[in-house]
Amino acid sequence: MKLMPCPLNGLRNISEFTYGGELVAMPDPATCTDAQWADYVFNKANPAGVVREWWLHNASHYWFIAERDAATDTILRTFDAGEIFKTRVDFAAAAPPPAAAPAKAAAAAHNLPASPENPA
Repeated sequence: MKLMPCPLNGLRNISEFTYGGELVAMPDPATCTDAQWADYVFNKANPAGVVREWWLHNASHYWFIAERDAATDTILRTFDAGEIFKTRVDFAAAAPPPAAAPAKAAAAAHNLPASPENPA
């Protein structure tokens, strides 16, 4: 049985955890390009050697970071994310969608014939 030390709950069976991905620097969402954001979200280096990864303890919903040797699958240490992250990232609220044009104006703009849904 493989065990993982949880910083909050102590030594636990690995089946109690969910892998959350590599820990990588997040680009500034306000200034990065779509390609940079997609690279951050979808592409991972997956190196052989020591990596930092996000892990979740399922029972307590506690997220933490583990340093693990990916070549040997040895967990070197686990620690609270607060050791690295001192502030939260607050994403700007999305702008509300523009108001929908009235059906009559929309129909006229697209040269649609009059109908019960689009009266003339």
